[in-house]
Amino acid sequence: MSNHSAHQKRDARPGPGPRPRDRAAKEPLWRQVVGGALRGERRAQGRTLKEVSEAARISMPYLSEIERGRKEASSEVLAAAAGALGLSLADLLALAQRDLVPAERRARPEAPSAPAATLRVASVTRLPGRPPAGSGPARAEVRLAA
Repeated sequence: MSNHSAHQKRDARPGPGPRPRDRAAKEPLWRQVVGGALRGERRAQGRTLKEVSEAARISMPYLSEIERGRKEASSEVLAAAAGALGLSLADLLALAQRDLVPAERRARPEAPSAPAATLRVASVTRLPGRPPAGSGPARAEVRLAA
């Protein structure tokens, strides 16, 4: 094989660029996002790791590992931790989703796809199990008028 043909083969290889692993590293891991959402909510409520772990019946070291994104928790464990914070699993997933959406996409208003509607509230009923004072909005059932 001549030097010329070896040079052509070398040039045919793709140039330097981000490897698939490098691109994936920019995406946060699910366990880190969910753990961060749990930790953020716990701190916003002013609760300790011990209080939440006892209420969720999860060991304190394990809950700490989950919050730090070092352990991949089952849906049952996540539901228990969320419940101890007065959240549903859906609430926890909504918090995690907020953290997954880049800030520039959240800040940019989207074009309206349909005209805005006006809703009339018929009643608001406060649900039992009110979260601790200063922990955010109370949970309520809202019924809309027809």
